[in-house]
Amino acid sequence: MALPIMKYDAVIVGGGGAGLRAALQLSGAGVKTVVLSKVFPTRSHTAAAQGGISAALGNVEDDNWHWHMYDTVKGADWLGDQDAIEFMCSKAIDAVVELEHFGMPFDRLENGKIYQRPFGGHMAEFGKKPVRRACAVADRTGHAMLHTLYQRNVAANTRFLVEWMALDLIKNDAGDVVGITALEMETGEVYIIHAKTVLFATGGSGRIYQASTNAFINTGDGIGMVLRAGFPVEDIEFWQFHPTGLYGAGVLITEGVRGEGGYLLNCNGERFMERYAPTAKDLASRDVVSRAMQIEINEGRGCGKNKDYVLLKLDHLGKDVIDQRLPGIREISLQFLGLDPVKEPIPVVPTCHYMMGGIPTNYRGEVVVPKGENMESVVPGFYAAGECACASVHGANRLGTNSLLDLIIFGKSAGDSMLEYIKLHPEHKELPQDAAEFSVARLAKLDTQMKGPVLAEVRHAMQTVMQQHAGVFRTARVLDEGVAKIEIIAKEAEQVYIKDKSKVFNTARVEALEFANTILVAVATMVCAAARKESRGAHAREDFPERDDVNFMRHTLYYSEGHKLVYKEVHTKPLSVEYIPPAKRVY
Repeated sequence: MALPIMKYDAVIVGGGGAGLRAALQLSGAGVKTVVLSKVFPTRSHTAAAQGGISAALGNVEDDNWHWHMYDTVKGADWLGDQDAIEFMCSKAIDAVVELEHFGMPFDRLENGKIYQRPFGGHMAEFGKKPVRRACAVADRTGHAMLHTLYQRNVAANTRFLVEWMALDLIKNDAGDVVGITALEMETGEVYIIHAKTVLFATGGSGRIYQASTNAFINTGDGIGMVLRAGFPVEDIEFWQFHPTGLYGAGVLITEGVRGEGGYLLNCNGERFMERYAPTAKDLASRDVVSRAMQIEINEGRGCGKNKDYVLLKLDHLGKDVIDQRLPGIREISLQFLGLDPVKEPIPVVPTCHYMMGGIPTNYRGEVVVPKGENMESVVPGFYAAGECACASVHGANRLGTNSLLDLIIFGKSAGDSMLEYIKLHPEHKELPQDAAEFSVARLAKLDTQMKGPVLAEVRHAMQTVMQQHAGVFRTARVLDEGVAKIEIIAKEAEQVYIKDKSKVFNTARVEALEFANTILVAVATMVCAAARKESRGAHAREDFPERDDVNFMRHTLYYSEGHKLVYKEVHTKPLSVEYIPPAKRVY
């Protein structure tokens, strides 16, 4: 079947922060660049990031990027690659200043400098005391960043294909990535996009869980495409549960609330975090706070009729501070719960928030795969950045505000790497004869399937299993049961039935294609979590309560075929500074 072919130097899948920053680097250099996005770019999930972007500017008190690096390594529970972490933290200050010059409307201090607030795990003097490091635009930092980058891309003549969905990677016989197949959602038509370079910036996959702060578009498309293409994903067992998801809705309540002075209470009115993290208290690392909250709930000190949430108190901050620094949080509370945080505390629960694992990359944004004993090979023409990528700077647990920094640093780095590659390979590599056959066959099966399980029911079953078997606390029995259940659901997913067989404006068809990616992420998560027999960062096992650096201070690489697991060593050698050796994480 002959499909129309579009040609570009660079194709970027995903119009969020990472994709837009990479596109700006490419378009600004005169490279013919196109960005595919399932939604209008300024509706990408980057807009949901509230609290800030981290950089050791030192505008309020002394700070240093070395301290930022230490906090990130420690927050990652020593699973992060220290070369990539140094790269990110050392470039953070210049990146934020660049955003300011792009026109990002940061809040200001009285002296005119960028406003900075405290955040969980941000410490001065190598973990001794909290520091104000999060550069903020009220509680809408991601929203401001996204609009700023989009406007710069419009000025740079980046082309956008809006309401398009990438389907599959195209590789040539040598294994080089030479393009993608893509669906124009309005018409239902499939295209081949032939490119010299391909960047995945498809965001997270949080819709695998029942309770999630993630948007409905976060369906793991990049991870699904990578696994179908035979590439591995890295550390996919590590999922961050944000301590403060709005009870009953899952909407994010930024850590910035606690940064501004808010704190958590149990049903006895006790500030319980003082028991779990005596120094950092409510601003301990996210995995620490989430587990503390869950323990309070599990031990009967939760609030409400069912004692299944805790309270986030901020009314003591006063109306003026809330309206100036946290206006979005007040709006969310009023809209979803009819509750005014100026007058009463907000009910919150730990909620799935962020995917620490993803497509394995180096700090240049190049996708890397194993090659022999302790060796890695770059996949020619293929790049990834943002939440779908694993550089790995977040390791087993991401520090708040490092997500927006990740987008900017590695979006730009990937863009620079793509420019270098295009200069070395100025001609398009030839497309294989069967470039689109796999995608066409997948669509044909979906469109001709006349009976089978209903998509909504299968998706609900997957989310229920993930919530119950791969949550904040895990055990061998719970995980093994989860693996068995999720494999049954995955088989059902292959036979999913959609009633409407039309191509045009068929949202059910698009949802089915998205779910084909989501279920692959769910299976990978469950299998990898069952195999990691230790507690590290967000992966907390009650049957293996201690961190095991001897056997598990290494990255998991998961291949979909046969659920194959391979392990690779953590990059413990930084680029220029001294190695930070493993230590006990205390806050």
